[in-house]
Amino acid sequence: MGTVLDDTEAALLARLEAELGDGAIIESANSFGTLVVRIAPERWADAAVVARSTLDCDYLSFVSGIDWLPRPADDVEEGDTSTPAQPTEQTPGLAGSTGRFQVFAHVESTSEHYGITFKVDVADTEPRVASWTATYPGADWHERETWEMYGVIFDGHPALRHLYLPGEFEGHPLRKDYPLLARVVKPWPGLVDVEPMPGDGDESEGGDA
Repeated sequence: MGTVLDDTEAALLARLEAELGDGAIIESANSFGTLVVRIAPERWADAAVVARSTLDCDYLSFVSGIDWLPRPADDVEEGDTSTPAQPTEQTPGLAGSTGRFQVFAHVESTSEHYGITFKVDVADTEPRVASWTATYPGADWHERETWEMYGVIFDGHPALRHLYLPGEFEGHPLRKDYPLLARVVKPWPGLVDVEPMPGDGDESEGGDA
């Protein structure tokens, strides 16, 4: 996993660069045999068109977001043994990032049997990017979820509205700084409360004889 691309990934990247032109691709990487490409925000919608029409990526697997903000400092407990260890500094992942939030999309070619993961930077204060629904209608549901959970606005989406949360709900629960009640009641990551099995306690299942 890293910046070295195999032959298939290198060929896909070259085709993307030829179709999108200079400045559209910011960075690329290899993730376990899948090409990861970071696209300039103003070319995000164009990347979808090229993926579908030129690279035969006819299947949209998902669109989602990510918050690279590290775990809040007040959540860190002395001697925490979380696995994997929780980062204390902002880390951007493969193909880099300029800020806290990014949007991801993964597409695949069912005929050529390869996939591409696209990622794009969005602003920290008012995250927004073009919708992919005009090219991939299936992006509708995924973009609604990303808007609801991360607060990313998808320009051109037919109707951004809640999927899971009530309409009057305020905030975006998958942002790292969202105050989760579970973390207030029990420090993150917390322990799972497990109900004891019959006979595990001090008393027998039938009580005192």
